[in-house]
Amino acid sequence: MNDLSDPRPPLPEWILDAYDVLCTHSRNSIETEDIQSIPREQALEVLHSTDELALEPEDATHALSRLIDRGYFYEVDGDLRVTTPED
Repeated sequence: MNDLSDPRPPLPEWILDAYDVLCTHSRNSIETEDIQSIPREQALEVLHSTDELALEPEDATHALSRLIDRGYFYEVDGDLRVTTPED
């Protein structure tokens, strides 16, 4: 279910599940330890291979695109950085 206090546009539950999976696989970046990130190619591999989601490659690519479009991730030099809503 979407959090009503989250200012980001809502997404289908299966895409939010993909976001949760990617957040668990992301790491704090070396330059800025407070920002979680995951390389884009690794993110796609995670979404293709995880047993938590049964996504076809096209679905994984679509989910990742929607997460970027809606502000759940932003891309810097091939890395996807996790955004979190401010309290």
